[in-house]
Amino acid sequence: MAAKKAKGSSEKKSVKRYTYYTVSGNTATTTKKYCPNCGPGVFLGEHKDRVACGKCGHTEFKE
Repeated sequence: MAAKKAKGSSEKKSVKRYTYYTVSGNTATTTKKYCPNCGPGVFLGEHKDRVACGKCGHTEFKE
């Protein structure tokens, strides 16, 4: 039997991680900052007035 979809729920879209990098020649550099607490591999999410880590909650406010 197929599972019924709940009302009002939406499917999660996969994250396009290739948009977090820029390639120039043979090197790839990140466009987003890494979380200082979690380390490389966990990016900070960009908001209007801050950047925040979704894993540990670390927040840096923009000036």
